[in-house]
Amino acid sequence: MTEIEQSVTQQLCEENPRFRKLHEEHLLYEKQLQELDERVYLTPEDELDRKKLQKLKLAGKDEMEMLLRNFRS
Repeated sequence: MTEIEQSVTQQLCEENPRFRKLHEEHLLYEKQLQELDERVYLTPEDELDRKKLQKLKLAGKDEMEMLLRNFRS
């Protein structure tokens, strides 16, 4: 992430509660996915959890991108 992107993200986190919540969730999902990826073996339930986390993370990222576009315009 460039310095400008970090600055805009930081500003939006401070000014927009929805963006802040999405950003925090995004970081949490990323951490949970990393923990799953570090495992040698995933159970079928772990695989389902991983897919769900990926979808949640992507949906949140899409909404954050929309908020960023609206912020920039």
